[in-house]
Amino acid sequence: MRYRSWIVAATLCLPALASADTRAHEKQQLARFERFAGAPVDEFPMVELFRSQVVGAQDVVLWSTIKQAYLVRVQQPCRQLEWVSGLSVTRAQKWKVSRKFDSVDVGTQCRIVEIRPIDVAAMQQAERAKPGTS
Repeated sequence: MRYRSWIVAATLCLPALASADTRAHEKQQLARFERFAGAPVDEFPMVELFRSQVVGAQDVVLWSTIKQAYLVRVQQPCRQLEWVSGLSVTRAQKWKVSRKFDSVDVGTQCRIVEIRPIDVAAMQQAERAKPGTS
């Protein structure tokens, strides 16, 4: 009986540990991208969403191409953003994502409030230059 209680207690703690680890990782990734993010812009060109990465409760990085990424902040609350496995982006204009008109869609639409271009080349160069990386 004592053994079973220990297993139940350990099982109940696992989601809390995973959540804490996920939030710490997101915070680290957000800081990484913010370091290379430029001044806010109103829009960016995008034919198709190449890749996305959630980096916080209201922040996501969107790649419009392999070499172009944008740190996008959405209006709070956007409760589902942290837990979404896939997302899309609305585009009022066919080839652009706009802060004024578009949203990140995670089952509900989360209005975009800020777009900051990320200097992907500088970020990659800095990461290659770190000691201990190959």
